[in-house]
This record gives sequence, C-alpha cells and structure tokens, in this order.
Amino acid sequence: MSKVLIVAGGEKGPAASLKAAIAQSHPLTEVNICGVSQLNSGAIAPGGAIVCPLTLDVPENLVFPAQDVFRFCRNVSAARDRVAQELQVPVGGGNFWLPVVLTAKGPLYAEVIGGEPDKQSGELSYSQPVHLSDVWRQQLYELAYRLLNLLNAPPATYLMQFGFVGERICFDRLWPFPAAPAIVSVGVQVPDLFVCHWSCLTNKPIYDIQICSGVT
Repeated sequence: MSKVLIVAGGEKGPAASLKAAIAQSHPLTEVNICGVSQLNSGAIAPGGAIVCPLTLDVPENLVFPAQDVFRFCRNVSAARDRVAQELQVPVGGGNFWLPVVLTAKGPLYAEVIGGEPDKQSGELSYSQPVHLSDVWRQQLYELAYRLLNLLNAPPATYLMQFGFVGERICFDRLWPFPAAPAIVSVGVQVPDLFVCHWSCLTNKPIYDIQICSGVT
C-alpha cells in the first residue's frame, strides 16, 4: 500500500494517533489527513488510497467497506430503537466505552474506558481500565458480539458506548472507529486501539491485548 487517507472530524487527536500507528508498521506509506469539508468540496480526491474515516459525518458518495455500519451509527435514535427491538436490551445514555477489536478471526475485548466530566470545563476526561465484575463483562461481551453480528460489521476497532440501568447494561451508541475516548489507550494498552484499528483494516493478526504493567 502506498497511500492512506484519514478523514478526520472535529477531534484531531484520533487522526494523529492513527497516523502514528500506521507509521509504526508501514513507515513508507504516505498518510494524508483531511476534513470532511475538503472531501465535500472536491479539494481532496481519495483516488487509490485506503480511506480511514474517523468521523460519522462522511459524504454519502464516499466508498469504503463499512458504509452501512457508519450509516447505522450515525442515526443514534434509530440505532437505539433497533437494539431495543431486535436485541431486547435497555437503551439510554452512558459514559463508558467497551473497545471491541473485531479481527477477521473474531472479536477481542479490551478493557473498558470510563469518562468523567471535568469540574471546570465540563469536558470529559477518560480513564482505562475501568474494573467491572465478571457479570457485567459477560453482559457487555454478549451484547457487543450480537450487535456486530447483526450489522455484519467488517474488521475494525469499535467502541460500544453504554451505561447502566439498575442491574443491567444499557446501550447508548456504537462508534465504528477509535473515537476520542480511545486516545487514553495510547501508552496504557498494548497494542493501543489505533494500532488495533490499522491491523484490522489491513488484515494483520492480533493475538492478545494487554494493559501495560504498572497501570492500575
């Protein structure tokens, strides 16, 4: 591969992290980062590049393998309705994310990420790992597996956003790429979620995901 086009949203951090991940394994690959407005205006033409969207706000005419999944994720209310009806799972808001590294051979589940609003700015700050009981974990893994199977999702790193209703998990939304919370995995998880995403997109095997020693 010679060219990669990362389509970035308002958050620039994920794009920079993915670019760094690509450089680790394919240092000779030309990586360009562009905004959606540049694509819409025709200023950037994907050409023969591998397209890696890191935003749900992609043009309808942009061709890439996960178009249908992105469409599902973009309409949050419709996604919640479908999950509630077809998977029989409660839905609602939440500030937790389960990273699912969906390889060609099946899913690997990374440690949960949590978000806490900053008292001054109100912006979320993220932490990993969030320690959950085995009961919670099994519910999460089952929901993520059934959801990605329902969507016939292609290999990628996904973030399933969730919360809690009583004793049950509630589904919030699905991110079909390593969104802003994934940045916390850099330096905490090996391989980090951006390396995982690139490995999935290029069909490179991932055998294990671990939290770095010394991280609590």
